[in-house]
Amino acid sequence: MEFTGKKVLVAGMGRSGIASAEILMNIGAAVDLYDMKESAGQSLSPALFEGAGTCFFGKDPENVGSYDYLILSPGISPETGFAKEAREAGVTVLGELELSWQLSRGTSVAITGTNGKTTTTALTGEIFRNAGKDTRVVGNIGVAAVADAASASEDTWLITEVSSFQLETIHDFHPVISSILNITPDHMDRHKTLENYAGTKARVFENQTSEDYFIVNGDDPESMKLVASCKAQVIPFSRKTTPEPGCFAADGWIWVSPAEGVREQIFPVEDLQIPGNHNLENALAAVAMTYFAGISPEIIAKTLREFQGVAHRMEFAGTVNGVRFVNDSKGTNPDASIKAIEATNTPLILIAGGYDKGSVYDEFIAAFGHKVKGLVLMGKTAPKIREAAEKAGFTSIIMASDMEDSVKKAFEIAESGDTVLLSPACASWDMYRCFEDRGEDFKTCVKKLASLI
Repeated sequence: MEFTGKKVLVAGMGRSGIASAEILMNIGAAVDLYDMKESAGQSLSPALFEGAGTCFFGKDPENVGSYDYLILSPGISPETGFAKEAREAGVTVLGELELSWQLSRGTSVAITGTNGKTTTTALTGEIFRNAGKDTRVVGNIGVAAVADAASASEDTWLITEVSSFQLETIHDFHPVISSILNITPDHMDRHKTLENYAGTKARVFENQTSEDYFIVNGDDPESMKLVASCKAQVIPFSRKTTPEPGCFAADGWIWVSPAEGVREQIFPVEDLQIPGNHNLENALAAVAMTYFAGISPEIIAKTLREFQGVAHRMEFAGTVNGVRFVNDSKGTNPDASIKAIEATNTPLILIAGGYDKGSVYDEFIAAFGHKVKGLVLMGKTAPKIREAAEKAGFTSIIMASDMEDSVKKAFEIAESGDTVLLSPACASWDMYRCFEDRGEDFKTCVKKLASLI
């Protein structure tokens, strides 16, 4: 695709939209801007604001059929009225992920799935870095992929966390290694059905060929359903079986099988620094991706031994009077929070609630068992989760107004040896800009609590 001299509308002035607009202006595109918020211009640099053409802030863009390209931020559905109008008029509609692919000479590794993306992407990036590769860890992990597109060389590896929203707007995006970690219901408010959601995730390997690799969770039936349409070499990972070829946990070790009848021992499972079966699966996926990218088992093992996890995913936030506080703000859907509960070995006071993505909370409540002693709820989804909990017979519920109130009330009912776990099972958008802001607020509130005790 050619962008120089073309007329482009960039929709959404978040992280990816701003990065897209900046790089398009730098290569000579005529760029107009849109954002639903009237105040969007306040977040723009003077150079970007002055370099843009027309800015549609707080109002729908006009004459969308006159553009050559419409760049949609992930938060804007391709079925939004002006996006459909543009597409029907022959405008090429794409997202920041596709724009990055079009502008970059780097090699892409793409990681998607409902849960575990950030941890797996960070770990995979660390292995590549430790192998001496020119590595950029980008995408949904917090760094817009397009921000590194122009400076990437043919030797650059772009380790990319990819969301379903980003995959909706790809055209030619072609990673040499792709991965689907798992598929459970998420973003049903946008995708409507699990089949639609899984189909969107499957686009990660849409343009791959028989020379590429697709790393897939062999223990997850929904992910394995997608394999039939994949043209790449399929490499399952499993903690329950021993696929060959594949990557698996057996006899206390992580193994890789590059071919049937061939196995290579990589790393002892008990030495992993990230707890829980879900993190073992994340590690298996990262091992498979890096091994089949040609990185030595020695480098992979060294990184596994050192890797401590990522912020906002089971992150230790402090201890107050014997009560541990753990920040799992990255738990933005019920399945992610179930995994966090399973990975905790002490009695729990759970803080949950937030923006409702159309999730169902029955399995989330069922996972409490005898481990969750109390549930503190905040945000717009609090009444819905409370209803599901009471229906299941769980009544130790406290409603809170905000994060500070939640931390205070959780601590009041906790005992020494308990864990207060923030794992909301919901998105953050009702109260925060992103899950990172929510996690930082939790940590700040814990520090404030400690200072008062």
